[in-house]
Amino acid sequence: MTTAQKERTTDELKELAEQAGRDLEDATPLEILKWAADTFGPRFCVTSSMEDAVVAHLASRAMPGVDVVFLDTGYHFPETLGTADAVGAVMDVNLITLTPVQTVAEQDAEHGPKLHDRDPDLCCALRKVKPLEQGLTSYQAWATGLRRDESPTRANTPVVGWDAKRQKVKISPIARWTQDDVEAYIAEHGVLTNPLLMDGYPSIGCAPCTFRVAEGEDARSGRWAGRNKTECGLHG
Repeated sequence: MTTAQKERTTDELKELAEQAGRDLEDATPLEILKWAADTFGPRFCVTSSMEDAVVAHLASRAMPGVDVVFLDTGYHFPETLGTADAVGAVMDVNLITLTPVQTVAEQDAEHGPKLHDRDPDLCCALRKVKPLEQGLTSYQAWATGLRRDESPTRANTPVVGWDAKRQKVKISPIARWTQDDVEAYIAEHGVLTNPLLMDGYPSIGCAPCTFRVAEGEDARSGRWAGRNKTECGLHG
């Protein structure tokens, strides 16, 4: 068994995450992802909402063929599904699509139609949080595209931290990047992006709960607009 594949206890993983968070705070995203690849090997994956493929692209440079996990909630915009298909087709990654236990029709039958309007937290739990928890079972570490400048709730995101809820190492390699950094990387490397980003949707989730944002407004103000909700539950 290689070092990258070794089994670690929960305490060992937590200690590893906290130490790496300190050691890698000033590292580049590619350096952080190379550390993840070397440390966890096939027990490491990237999750992507298919808003853009920046982290997936970076991870493919650090670990060609890396697993990229995409949650198909059943409520995505067609553009989001198209972006996922394109990422799987043209990038050096292994696209893994997770789906909820119930189809939208089955959920409607059990909970009533448009659960997302009546209880968005439950809808997110059923269609995002639970499928991801099941999909991450075989991994020790996962990477996200969280950035500190996105919202106040993400301002303290560590580049490497401990996901206590899932008992895994959580890696946010572009946490220190700004939107300008992201756009510069996309332009330099020709990275795939969701077409909706150019159509007034700076933050893209499920279609029923994502709205266009007026110029100058907070990028995430179009998510669950009019509700006291800013996160789907995947990140806290």
